[in-house]
Amino acid sequence: MPRNQRILVIEDDPIFAGVLQNHLSRVGFDVTLSADGREVLPLLCRRQFDLLLMDILLPGGNGLEILSLLRATHKTPVILMSALGSEHDRIAGFLQGADDYLPKPFSMAELEVRIAAVLRRVAYERDAAQHPPHGDAHLHCDERRQDVRCGERWAELTPTEYRLLAILLRSKEEVLSKAFLYQQVLHRPYTQYDRVLDMHVSHLRRKLQAIGYVDRSIDAVWGKGYVLKKAR
Repeated sequence: MPRNQRILVIEDDPIFAGVLQNHLSRVGFDVTLSADGREVLPLLCRRQFDLLLMDILLPGGNGLEILSLLRATHKTPVILMSALGSEHDRIAGFLQGADDYLPKPFSMAELEVRIAAVLRRVAYERDAAQHPPHGDAHLHCDERRQDVRCGERWAELTPTEYRLLAILLRSKEEVLSKAFLYQQVLHRPYTQYDRVLDMHVSHLRRKLQAIGYVDRSIDAVWGKGYVLKKAR
């Protein structure tokens, strides 16, 4: 149950906005409503919110344009809602900085799960920022550089690869689900036929092998996810 977490809902349909407010308030959120996209930035400047739930088609500005402006100054997590649910529209939302994308119509149960997943990821990232990853005897992590080295050889990781490795290092010997890794590493939900995470794992394995790191390996656990464990 959320404890007074604040959600700003930007929705111009008064009936649907009321449904959202009633449901989210009932499960414990402090909800603020607005029907005008032009009010988003002023509201965020006046009050701190834990999450922004915003429709894309709004009076006073397109939700994607508003999100682009928002990301220049705010890190507030954003879930977009829209009847425009094509792959192109979802990709456009993520490229502008959305944390999740809910095609309309959706159930209140799904909304709750999506909100919980985003808030859980944000909390994890805040905690992770205070506890940088530790390598081991042969792997040195450089948080500022966002890279690792074995001896004097740097892996030249991308930010996504470093984020993936850091999460695996914090959870050595623990199987991490794909759903969890998608939220923490790629900042979006996992779908059944999505292979983007597998690609990043493959690249990370290759780069660690290239610098001679053999103490641990990233193993796939069928039907579950990945685990960083001592090499056999």
